[in-house]
Amino acid sequence: MAKKIEEYYVPWVKGIPMYISEHIEKAWRNPALHRMMSNENPNAPSQKVLDAMVKYSKMANRYPDQGLVVRTKIAEINKLDGPQNVMLGNGSSEVYDNVFRMFIAPGDEVIQHTPCFGIYGLRGKLLGATMVNVPMVYKDKYLHYDPDSILKAVTPKTKIIVVANPNNPTGNFMDAKHFVTIAETGIPFVIDEAYVEFSGLGMSQVALTRKYSNVIVTRTLSKAYGLAGMRFGYALAAKQVIDQIAGSLLPWNVGTIPMWAALAAFEDTEGLAERVHFNNSAVDFITESLSEIPGFVVFPSKANYILFDCGATGKTGKEVLAYAETKGIILRGESQKYGSDGWFRVTIGTQEENRMFVDTVREFFGMKK
Repeated sequence: MAKKIEEYYVPWVKGIPMYISEHIEKAWRNPALHRMMSNENPNAPSQKVLDAMVKYSKMANRYPDQGLVVRTKIAEINKLDGPQNVMLGNGSSEVYDNVFRMFIAPGDEVIQHTPCFGIYGLRGKLLGATMVNVPMVYKDKYLHYDPDSILKAVTPKTKIIVVANPNNPTGNFMDAKHFVTIAETGIPFVIDEAYVEFSGLGMSQVALTRKYSNVIVTRTLSKAYGLAGMRFGYALAAKQVIDQIAGSLLPWNVGTIPMWAALAAFEDTEGLAERVHFNNSAVDFITESLSEIPGFVVFPSKANYILFDCGATGKTGKEVLAYAETKGIILRGESQKYGSDGWFRVTIGTQEENRMFVDTVREFFGMKK
């Protein structure tokens, strides 16, 4: 008797579902809803970027090259030697997939500092890895990094340590000295800098890639640059590391239009500065407007989202989300943690949406406008 198809799947992938972001699906089904939930940029691409998209869309009948021009630009921005230090990906999600493939075999361990970006676990589990969660420390209304516990979690099976900086969803940075300590373990160390542009590249740890070949920095154009729909990410590392992880790339993994749109975005420094200023001013506005709600914790953010914990108010995050949706706003839910079910998050929206969000939350908690 022939075997069932289920018997041919490798054991560690059985039952893994397709990743579906329900809140994004909901937003596309109902465009009237305000998308304040997915860390998208509310501002459309600049005219320079749009012009590049139009120009290269007329060449969409041709295969793309290996992105030498945009990789050279990225290396220049980051003071690296050249394109040999840069690998492009279809969003940073594909970058993680390629990096993880180079190091992980079934039974290996990946250390992640939690709460964190869910893609690490998705890609790690697909390869049969055990995800080792090292929780941040919730103290004095702040979520602190715990680098000592990261080091204590290392075992002979540890193949990757991944830390987001600034962290998603907490929005804060880890002290630079701790990156050096972790790098010195020699273990492949992935530093996720998806949101670093909101604070400037002076906060980046990319210089470590010159000294430590085990350090890999990842970035994306989905956030500060506002190109989430174009799917463009990249990795920065030593040449020999880029050479190896690039070996798992699909041919032509990044299309012609995203590559040249990305180059235009990198060259449009004025456009980036405007987006960063808009975002950071909005973060300040929301933080100041909601900080006076009794028992309501607002986490300081250096990104384009803000994390909240309303557990001490007696309300839950789910209740806030449900109320916001009656006002046409989609927010991001968070799982219960640290003994509280009051967690939720907002993504910076347009100026109108930010005011609407503030009014909605204040109204929910019985505060006057």
